[in-house]
Amino acid sequence: QVQLVESGGGLVQAGASLSLSCAASGRTFSGCAMGWFRQAPGKEREFVAVVSWSGGSTDYGDSVKGRFTISRDNAKNTVYLQMNSLKPEDTAIYYCAADTSRQFALGDYLPRSRNRYDYWGQGTQVAVSS
Repeated sequence: QVQLVESGGGLVQAGASLSLSCAASGRTFSGCAMGWFRQAPGKEREFVAVVSWSGGSTDYGDSVKGRFTISRDNAKNTVYLQMNSLKPEDTAIYYCAADTSRQFALGDYLPRSRNRYDYWGQGTQVAVSS
């Protein structure tokens, strides 16, 4: 099993930066693809970013590409999301998630669908004011 705990959310002004962290517990963390999703009020949960198990490959949603950076430190069992140039439309609850279905996958395994992820954190609120 994997347990995930997000931190780092808050209220900032447009143009500011925030860094989110996701601390994971469980033996399978280092072999999992890890993703960030977000959900705004009244909207579906949206793919934000994913990082491969090794940290060597990443993928981003179109709305955050060029502004957000996902990374991971397997020695610390932690995934990060650096968010720059924040916009009011980035306001949402941000969730960290783990896909344990393909451990130490060969090639660039970068799942974008939330249905691929089987463990989720409780979420952290990010609010961006204009």
